[in-house]
Amino acid sequence: MKSVYKITLLFGITILVSSCHNTSAPNYQYFPNMYESVGYETYSESNAFKDGKEAQLPAEGSINRGFEPFDYENSTAGYELAKANLKSPLAVEDRNPEKGKELYDIYCMTCHGSAGNGKGKLVEREKFLGVPSYADRVITEGSIYHVVTYGLNSMGSHSNQLNPQERWLVADYVLKLKSEL
Repeated sequence: MKSVYKITLLFGITILVSSCHNTSAPNYQYFPNMYESVGYETYSESNAFKDGKEAQLPAEGSINRGFEPFDYENSTAGYELAKANLKSPLAVEDRNPEKGKELYDIYCMTCHGSAGNGKGKLVEREKFLGVPSYADRVITEGSIYHVVTYGLNSMGSHSNQLNPQERWLVADYVLKLKSEL
């Protein structure tokens, strides 16, 4: 008799539990904003920032991670100062002519040519005119580094493609090419 009661009780609980389940409505959601987030317009005003600005500015005086400040400004005066005073911080064992050539071939050769004579592929195809030969210029490692960092005339900056050590390697290789012209 006890087993009949147990079976009946189990059957009753099963019916009770299954009758409460509604397949057309979702279950309870904990943290519903995670499941159904509010969509914000990308550049809309928000009360998340001070004064209703679209974005928050970085703290004053902060610099980007991995950024190394360059003490010479992007001007003719800064170029002349770099030309006169700036020296490579690379130690002799850190100078890698093969890596310098590899970087030069990627970033510089298309305009300046493989020998540094200003006769690269883009100059031969007349896309750029007036690219100087290294033999015609008075250049130092500091002036080369400054130009690679900021750019000069038609040449744009390569500071976001080359880190500071790579720029010094390119400067070393350019001086090597100049000595061979």
